This record gives sequence, C-alpha cells and structure tokens, in this order.
Amino acid sequence: MAAYPASQPGAQRHTLSVLVENRPGVLARVSGLFARRSFNIDSLTVSPTERPEISRITVTARVEQAPLEQIIKQLNKLLHVLKIVELDPSTTVERELVLIKVAADVSNRSDVLELVRMFRAHVVDVNTEALTIEATGSQGKIDALMDLLQHYGVIELVRSGAVAVTRGSKALSEKVVGSEISDR
Repeated sequence: MAAYPASQPGAQRHTLSVLVENRPGVLARVSGLFARRSFNIDSLTVSPTERPEISRITVTARVEQAPLEQIIKQLNKLLHVLKIVELDPSTTVERELVLIKVAADVSNRSDVLELVRMFRAHVVDVNTEALTIEATGSQGKIDALMDLLQHYGVIELVRSGAVAVTRGSKALSEKVVGSEISDR
C-alpha cells in the first residue's frame, strides 16, 4: 500500500491503537468516524489481544493534528471503546505482512530470488511462471520491495495493514481502568 499523499498541507500519517470490547458493530462505528470526516484510512487492522474480551484496532490515516484530536474525542464517546492511544513511531514496533505473486520464469527467477533474499522475505509458493513471496516489515520496507518487484510483473498482491505495539514490557490493556478487564 503506497503512502497516500497528504490531502491538505500539514496532513501526516498517524497510527492509533484502539482497544474495544468484543461486541458486534464496534468496528463499523470506529471506522465510520473516519468515513464521516472524509479521511482516507491507509490501513485498518482488527485483531484479538492477550485478553479474549478485548480486540485491538490499529488505524493508520493521513490527517492534520486538529481533526485527529476531534476524532479521538469522538472515539472516546463511543460505547465499548476502552482506550485510544496515538502511537509514537520512535517508541513503537510496527509491521505489515504482504503476499506478492510475481511473474518469475526461467529467464528472471534467479533475479527475483535474489531480491527475496535481500529483503529477508520467503517464497511460499512456486509455479513454473510465478513465485508467491511473503514479506513482513515496516511500511517503508514493504513499499521498497514492491517497487522493485513491479519490474518483473506483479500478478496479485494482498497486504495486511499495520499492526503495532509499544516497545517495553507494558501492555496497552493495562491502561484500561475502571473495569474488571484491567486486572491481569
């Protein structure tokens, strides 16, 4: 997923981690806030957490700081939203997964395999005319690999979107207060 150009001067890429109770409709309400404000979501990933009653939504979007603050205030008002944190890139580990099916026949297969090795990616499927490559890493690493593979012909592509955690020994769910969920 290529980086989106800023829609307005001052718009920057922000990553939010939103802890929600596992309830039907919560994801629709969270993503709906971005849609109603006409912001393009770069990535939206929902996953279970270390606690079965909580899910984590990781959202990356290009917005200006003032509208982002408004979105956070509105998210905090939603029922079943437990905690919202804007993640600081300097204290966060953020990764994506991509599967890329690339044209690779006898004439170029060794070149494609060399790129796979350089990016510490893995070939997960081999065909006489194509290779399917799995890579994980930062948005920049994934973008760079995809740019280089375009030359060979990308047949199919699927990208997971960002997942992120803060560095260190603390869990974001520890910050959920006023609930039995906060007990570890």
